[in-house]
Amino acid sequence: MFVHLDSRRRARPPWATILLVATCVAAFLWIATEPAGDRARFIKLWGTVPSTLLDTSAPWLTQLAELRFARLVTALFIHADWLHLTTNLLFLIIFGVPAERALGFRRFLALFVIVGALANLVGAVTLAGTNSPIVGSSGAVSGIVGAYLALFPRARLGLVLPLGVFLEFVRIPASLLIGFWAVLQILFTYVGPAFGTVAWWTHIAGFLIGIVFALLMRPAVARRLRG
Repeated sequence: MFVHLDSRRRARPPWATILLVATCVAAFLWIATEPAGDRARFIKLWGTVPSTLLDTSAPWLTQLAELRFARLVTALFIHADWLHLTTNLLFLIIFGVPAERALGFRRFLALFVIVGALANLVGAVTLAGTNSPIVGSSGAVSGIVGAYLALFPRARLGLVLPLGVFLEFVRIPASLLIGFWAVLQILFTYVGPAFGTVAWWTHIAGFLIGIVFALLMRPAVARRLRG
C-alpha cells in the first residue's frame, strides 16, 4: 500500500481529482444498471475500438459525424469491472492529488484528457484490426504517474509492508517504485495475453507522454507556485 508523503504547505482541495473520481464512479454505476446487452453495446460504441477508429475507408465527414475521435476521450470514463475501476482510481488519487496541486485545476484536467486520449490512440495503433474496445482511464492515470515523476523527481512515498504480524512503514524514493512499475509495463507488453486483455502499450505511452507534458509545464508551474 502506498501513502503519499505530502509537503506541510496548506493547499486547496484537489477539485479536479475529485471531479474525475466522481465522474468515473458515476459512469460505472450508470452503465452497471443497464441490461447486459445494452451495456455491451454502450461500451462498444463509446470505447476506443481500434478497427473502427483506424478505418480510413469511411469519408472524413462520416468519421466526424460518428465522433470516432471523441471516443478516445469517452473511453477514459468507462471501466470493465470494480477491480479495473478501483485500481485506476487508487493510483489517480495517490499521484493525482500532488500533481494537481502543482499543475492547477485546468492543467491537470488537460493532462488527464489529452494524455489519456493520446495513450488510447497509441494503444489503438498497436492493436490495429482489433474489434475489442479499449476502455478505462489507465492511459490517463499512467500519464499522471509520469507527470508526478517529472514534477517531483526526489519525492518519497510511504510503503506499508506486512512483516509477520506487524505492519512496517518505510519511506522509499518514488522514482524507484515508479521505475519498477514502468519496467513491469514494458515486460507485460510481451507476456500481456497471459494476464488478460490489457492494452499495455497504452500504459507505456501515457507514462512517457505524461513526463513530456509535465516537463513542458514546469515553467508555468514554477510561476504558479511563486505566485
